[in-house]
Amino acid sequence: MNTKMLHHALAALTLASLLLAACGTGPTPTPQTVEVTRVVEGTPVVETVIITATPEPVVETGGPMTEVGEGEGEVAIVAWAGYIERGDTDPNYDWVTQFEADTGCKVTVKTAATSDEMVALMNEGGFDLVTASGDASNRLIAGGRVQEVNIDLIPSYGTVDERLQNAPWHTVDGKHYGVPYQSGSNVLMYNTEVFGDEPPTSWSVVFEETTLPDGQSNKGRVQAYDGPIYVADAALYLASARPELGITDPYALNRDQFNAALDLLRQQRALVGRYWHDAFIQMDDFTNEGVAASGSWPFQANLLAFGGAPIAYVVPEEGATGWADTTMMHVDAPHPNCAYKWMEWSLNPKLQGDLAAWFQTIPAVLAACEGNALLGEGGCEANGLNSFDQIKWWRTPTSDCGDDRTDCVPYHEWVTNYIAVIGGR
Repeated sequence: MNTKMLHHALAALTLASLLLAACGTGPTPTPQTVEVTRVVEGTPVVETVIITATPEPVVETGGPMTEVGEGEGEVAIVAWAGYIERGDTDPNYDWVTQFEADTGCKVTVKTAATSDEMVALMNEGGFDLVTASGDASNRLIAGGRVQEVNIDLIPSYGTVDERLQNAPWHTVDGKHYGVPYQSGSNVLMYNTEVFGDEPPTSWSVVFEETTLPDGQSNKGRVQAYDGPIYVADAALYLASARPELGITDPYALNRDQFNAALDLLRQQRALVGRYWHDAFIQMDDFTNEGVAASGSWPFQANLLAFGGAPIAYVVPEEGATGWADTTMMHVDAPHPNCAYKWMEWSLNPKLQGDLAAWFQTIPAVLAACEGNALLGEGGCEANGLNSFDQIKWWRTPTSDCGDDRTDCVPYHEWVTNYIAVIGGR
């Protein structure tokens, strides 16, 4: 991989990972503005972060489309890195070219680094679709930023994994607000030259100061995700490390549990060399900056290993958080017909299998697990198909704990407190 070309390509990406825009019902909540000083490539940078409370009532956006007409000539998608490939990185992975030829809808992609950036971009508008994870999808629905989808206009919807067809992160009051795309777990990526024949088995390697198998401390050699949802990773680790806290759901934390997670993250800050939010910059750090271990996505580990880097990944003994992503349509999508055509196209087994091989994820369409040359026999099982029920899927924390309790810490407090942790407070 040409690092110089990579950096040029990444220069246009924004560092908006902590931006949240107002998306509530009724009067817009008064935004809280916070100035945060972050160190970027050795230079202090002051960023203004706008935070609003997470809305709970769903904004009604009117009924879904009733028919799909001729395409408008393009479709604009906000997506995670590596989710919409046209063969530029590897010619074997291309699910855009044929779609464009078949429909006349040219695909443009805006890469987002975090769920918060996706929410901010969808609030700005001008996009048709977004590949939203569970910690963004319910915010987008509640804020009226995405529209109900008519699954009768998506003939392949019935082929979607039944565990996903009515999942709560895209289905509200029986209404569908998107089409499942892929799912996967957040993994522990590590340098095999550092760990040798002693691969890490616990998330403690990134949360607790320790001596690594190469005889050196992990201080300054680990990374953490630059997004408030990472509080859940700390909580997941504490569920095993400190069972007396009684954590059963990393997204439903009472005040004591939440404070314990923050204390762990403050402790971790002394170890972290960079808070990452850009997949490609993290890859560069592992290649050139001596990073030994970090929470990551299979996408990075797969690309690095493919390029010959000494990289592998594991799902530690404590388990993992994960993301089940949904293709959702903006309420004011400028190209709705092309958007529907893409949602249908996204469910074809060839695309689903190729994407699962590329990102090492679980297809939303299980027929993709059979006969895909890139994914291979047993590929879905290797990517975690049979561990679906053990993954703690991302979702937006609210004060409603999901049981009889209403004292859980809501997401806007995750945002403000995680910003404080990164800023050294």
